[in-house]
Amino acid sequence: MGEVSSKLLCRLGPVTLPSPILAASGTAGYGTEGFGYMMQDVVGAIVTKGLSLDPKKGNPPPRIAETPCGMLNSIGLQNIGLEAFLKEHMPTIRKEGTRVVVNLLGEREEEYLEGVARLAEEGDIVAVELNVSCPNVRKGGLAFGKDPEVIYRLVKKAKSHSSTPLWVKIPPDGTNFVEVAQAAWEAGSDAITVANTYVGMAVDVEKKRPKLSTGTGGLSGPAIRPLTLYRVWRIARRAPVPVIASGGIGSARDALEYIIAGASAVQVGSASFANPMVYLEIARGIEAYLSRHGHRELGEIVGSLRGMPEDSV
Repeated sequence: MGEVSSKLLCRLGPVTLPSPILAASGTAGYGTEGFGYMMQDVVGAIVTKGLSLDPKKGNPPPRIAETPCGMLNSIGLQNIGLEAFLKEHMPTIRKEGTRVVVNLLGEREEEYLEGVARLAEEGDIVAVELNVSCPNVRKGGLAFGKDPEVIYRLVKKAKSHSSTPLWVKIPPDGTNFVEVAQAAWEAGSDAITVANTYVGMAVDVEKKRPKLSTGTGGLSGPAIRPLTLYRVWRIARRAPVPVIASGGIGSARDALEYIIAGASAVQVGSASFANPMVYLEIARGIEAYLSRHGHRELGEIVGSLRGMPEDSV
């Protein structure tokens, strides 16, 4: 039931996966919660929720709010910490043969570097995805991913600490997202994940209060897909490394938009809450598309977009 065609073989730099469909960070727990429906061949890899060196309690509730065509979350990076993950979850992941990418976060450069080095000791982590949307406490709380120079230095040092493939998940905010991505690949990132959630808010009009305890949160879901698709296209047409798209994917057609615009793989997140079988449906849909258009493999349609005006920005 869960097998997919070899046409879906996905190459992400040094990483080869049986499928381009990944479970997005924050939606598949620590990689052990979804064995019942995340079929091994259908889901190329599971990206863990963000992990820090030390456990984080996260934000107080309410921290989830539904919006038209999406959802806001303000989890606050709650997690059990890297060592607890390695002790409590990696044995099961190894037993089940799950391919896992660790989403790593930090507030200081040293935290990222220590985490990357620790994960290199495990030997069977598919890749480390640096979450650079975190506040850099040494830069007055400015997110790492907003400063290309900081990103370049961080990625360069991270690569020197480990031979594990390294992905960088950039924030979508600001106008310099191409420069941020370029800094990452010039420093040695093996792939770029585009992108994280968008800052948004929702108001309870009866109570005249924000729906989230923190006031604002990260918007995900179908509402952000056109915004992220634009960012994927802008970055992919220049990037010498694979681009992984993440944002509002709930169907094969959604995934194909990203792939044709230049993404080599897609991360599916919010859609899996409403439909746990969405991974299989997307895989089957992409397979059908490839067959219908006479393509022998996924790579033939990556970046195959035509008709964009030359002066598009």
